[in-house]
Amino acid sequence: MSDILPPPPADLLLNASLFLDFDGTLVEIAATPDAVDVSETLRQLLRDLSARMGGRVAIVSGRSVAEIGALIDPVALTVAGSHGLEIAAAGEPPVKPERTAGIDAALERLNAFAADRPGVLVEDKPFGVGLHYRQAPTEEAEACELARQLAAEHDLHLQLGKMVAELRLPGADKGSALKTLMAEPGRAATRPVFMGDDVTDEAAFAAARELGGAGILVGPARETHARYRLDDVAATLAWLRAGAEALA
Repeated sequence: MSDILPPPPADLLLNASLFLDFDGTLVEIAATPDAVDVSETLRQLLRDLSARMGGRVAIVSGRSVAEIGALIDPVALTVAGSHGLEIAAAGEPPVKPERTAGIDAALERLNAFAADRPGVLVEDKPFGVGLHYRQAPTEEAEACELARQLAAEHDLHLQLGKMVAELRLPGADKGSALKTLMAEPGRAATRPVFMGDDVTDEAAFAAARELGGAGILVGPARETHARYRLDDVAATLAWLRAGAEALA
């Protein structure tokens, strides 16, 4: 691993399968999860990439499959949502687990925690719950400690990300989702390329490298399993557009 990474080469998408994180990679991170802006330019880019890569483009996100589908509609892509807990082929219903009582119990405790802390936001997800403190950074220590306690009490996986502590069902991550999708016949003979910005993407960077591909870190340099780096969302979209045009 290294915190000094080169930009990805121009031909990296040749004979590749592309996996894209969403928030912080394709769109700027917003103050609240429902405030992201998905432009028609991005939708067209996703259409072009999918068409020119034979459908080998997937979004792998902490958001649910339904959320991603609504955000990119009418574009139809394979989506691995909820950090790999649910996977849906383009236009198909997702394969997903059952929500447990532990998630509901954690949701109740986190709602109580946020009730008297302005700026702390609780996000109820199908298979987990996120505690966002982007607008209340002084609450980070207490928020993370409570999340750790709830993870232990209810047998949930704790995932710390950018100004968020997320509790979710165990058993999957973005790396396992990438491996599942790479086992499909249409992708098995290609190399995986994963683009992401957060520590939640490290499992997918590692999986891509294990399968002979590469990860691309979006954002500031840090220790990572990724092989390449781009500065920000704008640089990511520009590189993807150039890649789509090269494949035309």
